[in-house]
Amino acid sequence: MASGSSSVTSASGSDAVPRAIPARPKRADPMHRDARIDDLLAEGPTLSLEFFPPKTDRGVANLLETIDALEDLDPDFVSVTYGAGGSTRDRTRDLVVTANRDRNFPVMAHLTCVGHTRAELRELLEDYAASGVRNILALAGDPPADGSPAEGDFQYATELIELIREVGDFSVGVAAHPETHPRSPDRASDREHLAAKLEVADFAITQFFFSASDYFDMVDELDALGVSTPIVPGVIPVTNPASVARFADMANAARPAELWARYEAVAEDPEALMATAIEAAASLATELLEGGAPGVHLYALNRAEAPLGVGARLGWRVRQRLDVS
Repeated sequence: MASGSSSVTSASGSDAVPRAIPARPKRADPMHRDARIDDLLAEGPTLSLEFFPPKTDRGVANLLETIDALEDLDPDFVSVTYGAGGSTRDRTRDLVVTANRDRNFPVMAHLTCVGHTRAELRELLEDYAASGVRNILALAGDPPADGSPAEGDFQYATELIELIREVGDFSVGVAAHPETHPRSPDRASDREHLAAKLEVADFAITQFFFSASDYFDMVDELDALGVSTPIVPGVIPVTNPASVARFADMANAARPAELWARYEAVAEDPEALMATAIEAAASLATELLEGGAPGVHLYALNRAEAPLGVGARLGWRVRQRLDVS
């Protein structure tokens, strides 16, 4: 298993004692683009950001400007998603390689395996290794939406991890679902499957969720199975309630009625909605960090304002620009 521990102070435990938000460590090398994420996690709490590859060249240029603005947060690493069935393969690859080369922090590539051959993924992994990319998030991916059998050489993320280990010395992460994976038959089997993934991975990043207890319950259940791999919680600022609601329902992430009522009450007021999204995400991140989570992974949705606001609320924003738009 990876070094470090997933053990945290459970917020639901009767003996839980709230702690202050831990300070982020000062990196020995501020230009740490070659760092492994498991090594960064071992040094102390991380702040990371997730982006998706835009469909157009203009969109890519806008995203790179957003990443420039988000350097105010001094992120420990960022990640770029990979479209279903490899639909964004080239754009993901180009964005990962370019950003990893030009920024001071490592860029992690998401990679799915369902629908791919070993030869296809080996070629891409060898390209990443040659380009200096050292961190991969290994995902199974979704089966065909029409219910037809998935083609390719893989079914499970653990199979992809085996290939990644064969190709290079990558730091390998996996996905975790605090409220269980949508296709899991039951909670017990979900946790056993997740524990098996974490046994061969270096860290995990969770699907977003809205109640800290969901994360702490998952960690407790995995701890009972002997898991000590760091699990970084994913937090999403809800700047578009309708869109996030669709993603949440697909991912089996419960939407607390009271919280969603707050979003809906300001849905037509962009300024008030942004303030509400920042406050709610920062409040959740604070509870997670106080409980001992090893970091926070913000779903940035390719925009700068909300992550900058959350970082400021956490006291983790390191410098101020005059213009972050």
